[in-house]
Amino acid sequence: MPETPFEFTAGNTPDAPRSDLPHLLRALAADLRRLDYTLDGVAGLLGPSASAALNRDQIIPAMLAVERAVREDVDAAPLAAVVSLWLLAEPQERATLDAALPGIRAEGLEELGLLEPVPGTGRLSAKADLRPYGWDKNDDGSGGAELWVASDLAAHQQAGVLRHDHVLGIGQASTTLVQTTVRRHTERALDLGTGCGIQSFHLLHHCEHVTATDISERALAFTRFNILLNAEALSVDPGRLADRVSLRLGSLLEPVAGEEFGLVVSNPPFVITPRSTGEDAADQFTYRDGGLPGDDIVASLVADLPTVLAPGGTAQMLGNWEVAAGAEWHERPQSWVRPGTDAWFIQREQVSPEQYAETWLQDASEGRDRDHYRDAYGAYLADFASRNVEGIGFGMVWLRRPAAETANAQPVLRRFEEISYPIEQPVGPHLGAAVERSDWLAAHSVADTYLLVAGDVTEERHQRPGAEHPGVILLRQGAGLRRTNLLSTELAGFVSACDGDLTAGQIAGALEALLGSGDDGSAEGSFRGRLLADVENLVRDGFLVPAEN
Repeated sequence: MPETPFEFTAGNTPDAPRSDLPHLLRALAADLRRLDYTLDGVAGLLGPSASAALNRDQIIPAMLAVERAVREDVDAAPLAAVVSLWLLAEPQERATLDAALPGIRAEGLEELGLLEPVPGTGRLSAKADLRPYGWDKNDDGSGGAELWVASDLAAHQQAGVLRHDHVLGIGQASTTLVQTTVRRHTERALDLGTGCGIQSFHLLHHCEHVTATDISERALAFTRFNILLNAEALSVDPGRLADRVSLRLGSLLEPVAGEEFGLVVSNPPFVITPRSTGEDAADQFTYRDGGLPGDDIVASLVADLPTVLAPGGTAQMLGNWEVAAGAEWHERPQSWVRPGTDAWFIQREQVSPEQYAETWLQDASEGRDRDHYRDAYGAYLADFASRNVEGIGFGMVWLRRPAAETANAQPVLRRFEEISYPIEQPVGPHLGAAVERSDWLAAHSVADTYLLVAGDVTEERHQRPGAEHPGVILLRQGAGLRRTNLLSTELAGFVSACDGDLTAGQIAGALEALLGSGDDGSAEGSFRGRLLADVENLVRDGFLVPAEN
């Protein structure tokens, strides 16, 4: 019996791979492992240029590389056949697949719902994409995984417009969230809008139990298939799936109402899509469109996610937000955050309504019919114009419920910033370190602290030829968010003295005596107060770190 009305336990969902045939899943995993159908194995077959092109959804270089590999080495044929079948969506002969995957054979792949006959040819084609996925081990040798991920065939692998209940595979948004998530051990985690399960794979490596939700039965069927196919690598007992994973069918937070989690991650269907009269869920692309107007789905999640967080729990998600004409980008997101909630928004890019329409119409291959493309493009522009929208932002969201809630609780971190340049990946560890620095500053006095310059920080000085002093002094980070900070003369002097021998207060006092106070009569407006406020910002951003005395 299901534990909740939302529990999803089906192993045989129409038009999705079957997960109720454990012997076939074991045989498939063994065949793929023996064949070296892994990230490294495929990269070795294709070579760097074709692999890079395939990552851009350009399959012709990969097709040519496969042909060349088979000509040069007959032993490459089995792996080449599997790569051609699933990555290039090229039909294969039954005998070829039987030889490449002798444990499961073509018949078993058909039974799992991964293959279907090509009418009139005797060949078999992929019904789903099945590709290698994984991540490297940590520096201490822990972690790391080699997996396989099933999803629907992408636009470049099939003709026509995508089905509206399309289950998205490994995409840029999902990998961005993977790289952004702060990894820490958590008893219970929630993957909201799981899709094919990518976020859950990572959560299972550092969380005891994962609840994965989605509004799509097909998405949950793919997730269940993927978890059971990779059960060994994910430390899941196929016979006791519920011990580590709960799959829930339902919209947004409805399937987990009343529950609390230490960590929530979500790559929700945040794409802003124009609504039409009489439209229902069947008319929407469920993997990207939450069915609400504008950016309401992101707004509702930002406001409501803290209600399912345990005290001290965090949530991380991706999202779009509308920027009205004449407004700052952060005005709308700032209004969504509940009082007392810690929040950090980083806008990574902002595009025009035209660019936004082009991106998402291309995503679903809606440009193949010119009349449809014109009508859909016009609907996007009219929808944005109706709300006076001149830009659409995309970025990362971090939220935290206070560990102890009081009537006058103030957030430790409330930050809205735009970072559009390249940053280090994965950035999750650096975001986690930044949160720890904010918490440290809330509990300590910088004035009493011995400080050092962080190891990745360098200084740049620029001056006119012949000038006695530099006109510009910059601090640059080489890691993490790779920030640049413009320094005043006194702040540059302070940083140069941060060798751990004097406290920040002592250095500020010495500079005040040397350069003069410039006081305005208030503690905050004093030379010392202004300087230490700037020093706090350098600590917050990781340019300066407390010495371990």
